[in-house]
Amino acid sequence: MNPKKSADKAPPCDPRDEIVTHLKPMRAFALSLTRDMARADDLVQDTVVKAWTNIDKFAAGTNMRAWLFTILRNTFYSERRKAKREVADVDGAMTERMAVKPAHDGNLALTDFRRVFEQLPAEQREALILVGAQGFAYEEAAAMCGCAVGTVKSRANRGRKRLAEMLGMREDEAMELTDQATVAVISRNPGVS
Repeated sequence: MNPKKSADKAPPCDPRDEIVTHLKPMRAFALSLTRDMARADDLVQDTVVKAWTNIDKFAAGTNMRAWLFTILRNTFYSERRKAKREVADVDGAMTERMAVKPAHDGNLALTDFRRVFEQLPAEQREALILVGAQGFAYEEAAAMCGCAVGTVKSRANRGRKRLAEMLGMREDEAMELTDQATVAVISRNPGVS
């Protein structure tokens, strides 16, 4: 048997086997980019994972080292771009401001509000809905109701006071509601939500 022919028929080597041979130079390159040993190691690891999962994109017979260094470099710059958009929040101050109060408290208050609101006289409910929830000016609401502007103001004011009494609210107390239309109904300024 001719040794030359058996060498020609040897199965092609798996390019993944070659990745290991480039780990040291990749780590040196990553360290030169990051100037941090831990980040460099993470960058090399990310590069190896990307190369391993995308090995089908590597063209056999081309320069594996150049391919790996390109992946490493692109990964590094992608992380830098991403880091520019991120905001450091070590003490949690920003996260605290972004927190959202659970809706169940507002839903319970809304249920109470609706129950009490239904007990108001129809004229007061109408004035509060038009001026508060719908945001009409007192003049517009008065024209719709066919009465004087002062009458609409009086009905809305008496309705708000009665709602506050029935809900056990003080004058300066804010009601925890999730429904903006309901907040507008009890607001002292028409059109405010």
